[in-house]
Amino acid sequence: MRKYITELIGTFFLVFTIGMAVNGGGNTGQFAPLAIGAVLMVMVFAGGHISGAHYNPAVTLAVLIRGKINATDAIAYIIVQIIGAIAAALLVLYMVPDNIASEAPKLPDELKALIAELVATFALAYVVLNVATAKGNTGNSFYGLAIGFTVMAMAYAVGSISGGAFNPAVAVGVGIMKMMSWSDIWVYIVGCFGGGALAGLLFNYINVEDKPVPPLS
Repeated sequence: MRKYITELIGTFFLVFTIGMAVNGGGNTGQFAPLAIGAVLMVMVFAGGHISGAHYNPAVTLAVLIRGKINATDAIAYIIVQIIGAIAAALLVLYMVPDNIASEAPKLPDELKALIAELVATFALAYVVLNVATAKGNTGNSFYGLAIGFTVMAMAYAVGSISGGAFNPAVAVGVGIMKMMSWSDIWVYIVGCFGGGALAGLLFNYINVEDKPVPPLS
């Protein structure tokens, strides 16, 4: 249960920060990727030793393929991640109701957005697997910073194309906050899970010394 609570808390603060940084008013929007990367970094450092600090169903899928988590825990992680995202989105709606868009924007180009989400989520999951699960990096002290910076960099790189979710739970949260049209949710489901799966498969192929291990109990 401790693992699930940790995943819920981390995902909650990730989505809450996204919602408030973008919708909080003032000129904070241009700095949103910095705030989002920073909160992910600190939540990874805070919860990594308990749950692995996924906070993202696509990362959980990558870790499942890697062999570091079992299917039962993976499903539970995804459920609590989505619950955390929903709770955060509802709190943002309560905190800044006047700043929420009256109509959710549509993606201007769904194919480009799909590619952007797949590539960026692949980068995120690839970094997570290599800095947090590879034997060569066991005990390192930089994994949270690497993960947070990856999200920040990808958000600045492709956020204008896809919105920069890189996370199906985040997509649910931003949908509730009307930052994304629900008709575009498939882009984030397919792109993010696709990127996570590709990262897991490629990690297992490249890291020959890191054969998939029995999942954690």
